[in-house]
Amino acid sequence: MEVSVSILKEKDNYKDAIKKVNNSNCDYLHLDIMDGSFTETFSFKIEDFNNILSLTNKKIDVHLMSTNLDKLIDEYSSINPDFITFHIEAKNTIKYINKIKGKKIKVGLAINPDTDIKEIYPYLELIDLILVMSVKPGKGGQTFMTSTIYKIKELKELQKKYKFLIEVDGGINNNTINYVKDYVDIVVSGSFITDSTNYNNMINLLKGE
Repeated sequence: MEVSVSILKEKDNYKDAIKKVNNSNCDYLHLDIMDGSFTETFSFKIEDFNNILSLTNKKIDVHLMSTNLDKLIDEYSSINPDFITFHIEAKNTIKYINKIKGKKIKVGLAINPDTDIKEIYPYLELIDLILVMSVKPGKGGQTFMTSTIYKIKELKELQKKYKFLIEVDGGINNNTINYVKDYVDIVVSGSFITDSTNYNNMINLLKGE
C-alpha cells in the first residue's frame, strides 16, 4: 500500500510542507484543487506551484474538485502529474476521461460518499484509478465515514476483472487505516501527517512499518 500526502493551501506553511513531503518516504504528493465551483472551498491555483514542484522528486497525484475541468486539466497537465482525478458528479465523464488520456496522463475518477458506487461501473475499463471519498469533499480534518467501507470492498472484488487502483481519501489516520488497509492500493492522508513534527513516523504508522 502506498501513501499520498495531501497538503492544503489554507495552511500557511504549505511551501514548507511540500519540502517536508519531498524529504519523506511517502509515495505521492496529493494536490486538492478547488475553485469554488464544486465545493465551497478554494485552494491552489497553478501559479502557486511555480518553482516548487520542480524541487520535488515525488509522483504527483492531482485531485480536481471542480466543474471547470477543461481549464484545470489543461493547467495541471503542465506539471506532469502521475494521475489527474476528477469527480464523476461533475458530469461529462467520457469527455474528460478522453481529455486526460489525450495528454498521456493516467485518469482517476472520484466518487463522493453519498454517490452510489454503481455510477462508476460504465467506466471501469477506461480508468486507471478510483478515488473513494470517505469524507465530504472540500475541507481537511474531517472524520472518516465508515459508511463508505462497502464501496472499497466492492471495488476490491471488481479488481479481479479490471485494472484500476483503489485510493481512499478522508479522515485517514493510524486508527482508521485499519478499516481500509486490506482493500486499497493508495491512501491519502493530510493533517494526520502534516500536523506532525515527523512526517516519516506518521507515514510508517499508516504503512504498518
